[in-house]
Amino acid sequence: MMILFQLRDLLAMTYLFNDPAQFAVELADGYAAAHRDKILRVDGGVIRRHKAKPGQVVVVIGGGSGHYPAFGGFVGHGLAHGAALGNVFAAPSAQQICNVAHAVDAGGGIVFCFANYAGDVLNFTQAQERLRAQGIDVRPVVVTDDIASAPVHEQHKRRGIAGTLAVFKAAAVAADAGKTIDEVVRIAAAANSRVRSLGVAFSGCTLPGAAKPLFEVEPGIMEVGMGIHGEPGLNRVKAPSADGLAELLADKLLAEIPETVNNISGARIGVILNGLGAVKYEELFVVYRKIEQLLTARGLIIVAPVVDELITSFDMAGVSLTLFWLDDALEQSWLAAADTPAFHRGVVMSAGPMIDHVVESKGSQGKFTIRSGSPESQAVANIVLLAFEAALGAIEAQQDELGQLDAIAGDGDHGIGMQRGLKAGVDAIKKVMAFQAGAGTALTAAGDAWSDRAGGTSGMLWGVILRNFGNSLSDEIKPDASMIAAGVTAALQAVIDVGKAQLNDKTLVDVLYPFSAALTKGAAQGLSIAEAWTAAAEVAQQSAEATKNLIPKIGRARPHADKSIGNPDPGAVSMALIIDAVGRIIRGHCF
Repeated sequence: MMILFQLRDLLAMTYLFNDPAQFAVELADGYAAAHRDKILRVDGGVIRRHKAKPGQVVVVIGGGSGHYPAFGGFVGHGLAHGAALGNVFAAPSAQQICNVAHAVDAGGGIVFCFANYAGDVLNFTQAQERLRAQGIDVRPVVVTDDIASAPVHEQHKRRGIAGTLAVFKAAAVAADAGKTIDEVVRIAAAANSRVRSLGVAFSGCTLPGAAKPLFEVEPGIMEVGMGIHGEPGLNRVKAPSADGLAELLADKLLAEIPETVNNISGARIGVILNGLGAVKYEELFVVYRKIEQLLTARGLIIVAPVVDELITSFDMAGVSLTLFWLDDALEQSWLAAADTPAFHRGVVMSAGPMIDHVVESKGSQGKFTIRSGSPESQAVANIVLLAFEAALGAIEAQQDELGQLDAIAGDGDHGIGMQRGLKAGVDAIKKVMAFQAGAGTALTAAGDAWSDRAGGTSGMLWGVILRNFGNSLSDEIKPDASMIAAGVTAALQAVIDVGKAQLNDKTLVDVLYPFSAALTKGAAQGLSIAEAWTAAAEVAQQSAEATKNLIPKIGRARPHADKSIGNPDPGAVSMALIIDAVGRIIRGHCF
């Protein structure tokens, strides 16, 4: 067994890809092409090929790519109506989510169902606000089944892993049965309260184009409680036998019985044994053999167990076990027929009329009228473009290092996401400058493009930063130091309002906050933009380095606080890199 894990660690990699930045788009295109009878490709994700009934509630799920069959594989009759698909291990953007939601909206309201990760929460929340502003009733249900990611008294902080299937299915069955949106939300929330999962891993996973796994596990060692984005586990133990693993997973899950379950003996449960990518079906069956023995010995009645790959992590060697504690209503939803590209149960009698094409979604963020800026503001927009190009170069030079830093307590995709967002920003600025846009419009367009193309937490937050900064600048006049400082302050406040991070939470706020204060101070002292920015950039650099002494209190790194201590926050580091790169352009042009 030890030799097997050594070989897996040596061979772990993604073999087939073109441009890593296009991997998520290309896999979604290919997936949709392979399942044209069941799903349809739309901008931002995939939807059911068959229409929902007019006036019914629809369920929209979503998350990062790299987890197939989650999330696109769960779109179809008996499961979700649509799925927003983000970049690899990155949440879909709010715009992607809105696009999918508009494509499936049947007039009865929309239930967003997604796993509890910071980027997903931020982007689904922003999409919800946009859709509600358009008069659409949208309700969220957040899945929190991973018992390793927070204690029982903080269940709202737990991650969502393979138990998402049970919650998605409960919501979708209720929606297709014609229940009201209040009932659909209640049933989905009840399912979430009764589902518990725990996962383990024997190796890390490797993103497309990466030279090595996000994290490594010593031969013969097993991570307990790892996350589906490659987050390291909470503790490491000697890798057990198949029976030993079954006992570990079953014992830990049976130690936490939902409060609504009155009697274990005779209780009915759905069971999901999930492979994370490199552990194959034959091995899963060996493990399930023992799990079934252990659960039935405790008097539990297993209902329609699932042994499959349901929510993976590329080539990670690992498994997770989910127990879904059923009541009469939830058992009906668990047993209901389903027919999706990745999940089949029973026989679907009627799926409804086919959708031939999808009308472009209304309310798209990226489409707006561009008014010509003044000659002075157009000149500033050109400097904004140079600053973005310099920032892109700085991030690309440190992309691998940022990914490695992120992998210590996160998912390792920070460098890739920042590069993707900056590249989208550069392209957007060039596009609007062709119409003589001013600086404010250039920044706003860059923010929308960054958020939409990068997705994830950082993509959403940088979109907020640039939109608020751009809204603070004029397309008519050349900004001075005070106007620049006011724009940064507005961006900071918006990030705090949206992301809820505070100073010393170990996020990019720990750089943006002191940078904003230093910039405001310099402007008040009558310094030029170049002088004020240079002084504030030094503060930003020092602040980024100081985050190595902080404990993460929010986001994906929070459950791995001990691993994070001694290393700076990747979001803070990339923020400081960008501030420094922009400063070089400002000093060179002295406006």
